[in-house]
Amino acid sequence: QVHLVESGGGLVQPGGSLRLSCAASGSIVSINIMGWYHQAPGKQRELVATISSTGSTNYADSVKGRFTISRDNAKNTVYLQRNSLKPEDTGVYYCNLMQLGFVYWGQGTQVTVSS
Repeated sequence: QVHLVESGGGLVQPGGSLRLSCAASGSIVSINIMGWYHQAPGKQRELVATISSTGSTNYADSVKGRFTISRDNAKNTVYLQRNSLKPEDTGVYYCNLMQLGFVYWGQGTQVTVSS
């Protein structure tokens, strides 16, 4: 009943910037947490950042100061502004939403950071 669609992935040079978006639709309640996860090639999926419906944020140490997570509650959309990109930021970025004890995942969007 909840559908997530990521967008904004692509190819970017090291040091560049990229903005990812994730739009949620369906039965969304007012209290929820949305987040971004990163899966590098050959690595496990790991947390990048989360943001609650009240605006409380958490970041992985590796991206703190470079990435910014934000959301538009009216549109049920979460964003990830990614600056100073590094080759290790390459991989698939997944959006998720947690509410009422359930977790929902998007299909992911590919990001490649390469010169």
